Parts: sequence; C-alpha cells; structure tokens
Amino acid sequence: MTFHDFNFDSKLTEGLDAMGFSKPTPIQEQAIPLVLKGKDLIACAQTGTGKTAAFLLPILHKIINTPEKQRRLNTLILTPTRELAIQIDQQIEGLGYFTGISSIPIYGGGDGAAWVQQKRALEQGAEIAIATPGRLIALIQMGALNFKQLQHLILDEADRMLDMGFYDDILRIIKHLPVQRQTVLFSATMAPKIRALAKTILHEPEQITISISKPAEGVTQQAYLAFDTQKMALLKEILTGQTWGTAIIFASTKEMAKKLDIELNRMGLLSKAFHSDLEQKEREEILREFRSKSLPILVGTDIISRGIDIEGISLVVNFNVPSDPADYIHRVGRTARAETTGTAITFINDKEQRKFMAIEELIGREIEKSPLPAGLGEGPSYTAKPVSNSYGKKKPFAHKRSNNKPSNKPRNSDKPQG
Repeated sequence: MTFHDFNFDSKLTEGLDAMGFSKPTPIQEQAIPLVLKGKDLIACAQTGTGKTAAFLLPILHKIINTPEKQRRLNTLILTPTRELAIQIDQQIEGLGYFTGISSIPIYGGGDGAAWVQQKRALEQGAEIAIATPGRLIALIQMGALNFKQLQHLILDEADRMLDMGFYDDILRIIKHLPVQRQTVLFSATMAPKIRALAKTILHEPEQITISISKPAEGVTQQAYLAFDTQKMALLKEILTGQTWGTAIIFASTKEMAKKLDIELNRMGLLSKAFHSDLEQKEREEILREFRSKSLPILVGTDIISRGIDIEGISLVVNFNVPSDPADYIHRVGRTARAETTGTAITFINDKEQRKFMAIEELIGREIEKSPLPAGLGEGPSYTAKPVSNSYGKKKPFAHKRSNNKPSNKPRNSDKPQG
C-alpha cells in the first residue's frame, strides 16, 4: 500500500512526494481511512510509529475539501507540552506545504509578543490550533476563540496529559466546543483513566492498538548493574568508548539532569540540560542545536521522552530506571526512528531492580546485562524473576551477565513515517 491509495487531494500528495514519503506505517494504514470517514477514534500506539501523520494527513485532506467559510479554526489539537505543540506545527508546515492551510501553536511560557501573535493568528482565521490546555483556557477566558466552525478535536499523548493533571482542563475546554464534531484520541497506553475519558468525550469510537509494549526492532537494548557511586564513571566510559553521534541522557529529576550536565562538561563532553526551569527561548535554542548535531548530548527528564521527534539519535542512556514501565518505552523510542538503528542502555542500582523487572515484564523479555568495564569494580547482583512473554503467559528465565559490549551495529527495522 502507498499513500496514493488514500486518494488524498493532489496538493497533499505533492507534499508527501516532496518529503519522500511513500508507504504508510501500520498505524497510518489503519487510522487514516477511519478519520477520513469521520469516525471517532481511540488509537493506542507507541512513540515512533508515525501516529502524528496518521491524524494530520486525513485532517489536512478534509480541510482542503471544506468550504472556505467553514475553515476558520476547523481543528483543535490538544497536547501535553509546548515542545510537542511546536513539533506538530512543524509537521503541518511540511505535510501541508502546498495546501495553504494555516496553523498556530499555542502554549505558555513565552513573552507578551508570543501571546499577541497567538491571539492575532486565531483572530485572523488560523485553521488548525495546536494547544497546551493551560494556555488555551486563558485564551478562552479572554474571548479570543470562536469554536463555531470547529469540526475536529484531536487529543495527542492523552495519557501524558492525564498524568500531568489536565483531566479537568480537558473537560472544561470540551464544554466550549460544538457537540457535533469528530474526536480522535491518541494514547501510548490504555489505562483505565484513558478509557474513562474516551467514554466521556467520544461517540461510538473505533479502536486501534499498535505495538504498545515493545520498543522498535532497531533498538539494541542493554543494561548495567551499577551502584550510584559507579554510574558517572560508567557513563563517561560509554560516551567516550565509541562514536555515538547524538545521545540523550535521561535522569529521574530536573535537579539530577542539571547535575549530570555539569559533570559531563567537567569531563570535557559537550552537553546541555533540558528542563522546565529554562526560558522558552533557551529550550528552543537547545533543541535547534541538538537537531543540527552541533550539540551531541542532551540531558533531561521525561519531558523530552515524548516531546521531541528527532531522527538520527543513536544512543539513549537511562541514568535512572524510570518508575513507570511505559516511560521506558517512550525513552527508548527516541532512538531507532525512521528505519535507523540505535542503542538504549539502562543503569540499574541495587534499589531500582524491581522497577527494571517491571519493564522486562511489560516488554516480555530479558534485557541483556553487560559486565561493568574493567576498573569500576563489581556492581550489585540481579535476582531472577518470571517475565510475561508476548502471549501474556509467565515465562521464567535466568538473568545472566554478558561479555558483550554495547553496540550500535545496524539491525533491520520498520520505517515509521511522519
């Protein structure tokens, strides 16, 4: 199947051809026809599967074919972070380059000029608004929004929005929207709270689930058993042991991210910490440097596990084991994107083993444990535990240390588009 099989408007097809997109990913192949038919949809798909284009392409096609007078603020996309709002806006710009469709990202944290720009764009008739809930509510209270012509509501990373406490804000926003609309909800997990939200705001939705608990095939996953006192030396050994290109180091807190950034620069490694204490302009500049590869190492928390979409990241290091196993999937999903390969390495101290076992339970397999480099001493031991296989049955295994070194040797992978 190719994108031409969807019979998109020629202006949209021209944009896809210009970007070199030819074959849809599984989530795109299943979701696009349903969105084109106007069906409400709840889709469960992990990061890196091409889900953004899965809702953008049919929405852009429908807007092109909407009468001009109905195109003012046709679509509202809600996202958890400003980074994701900017990213989606950039994808609209690329995919809709030849369509003339206008969009505006709406988020807080900027200066007064950004506020004025967002308000003016909405007043002048931007057809797509990509918004974080907090800033959108502020604009609603000012009377700056007219939802009369709204036809589509998209909730992207819905589980993340609920984790960040936006449940009430989402319901508050929806009260201002037309009852007759198409609603599409994308989530990486199908937790009870997501099902409850979907039941509240969707009408007879179709449902799609795509590989929600497995990292991409192109990711080489490894782990080290290391005490906290060994982790910094281990990180330096990994980063300097071979050429990685660009790398993301995930920490459990922004304070830890700041500390790691300082230590890495003291070691002569160029890195920058990305966290919520930075001004918006600083965060955007750091991401520009990272995308251009002038900044080789990005250090941050889970704010960047879903908020950025950058190809070519060859290494992800979990300095701390994430508390939520689903966050591991998202962190690892930063590498091996768009038919590339990558390596994801996790450091496990003596107190983090239960968390890591839960990750292995989720993905249904043991992750290779590599021995610490010579000179670092022995790390903590690891206790064996049954792990579910892909069919949900318990499959016991014995955890073993391996002599294999981390590798970014190419492997086969599926190509996520968009």
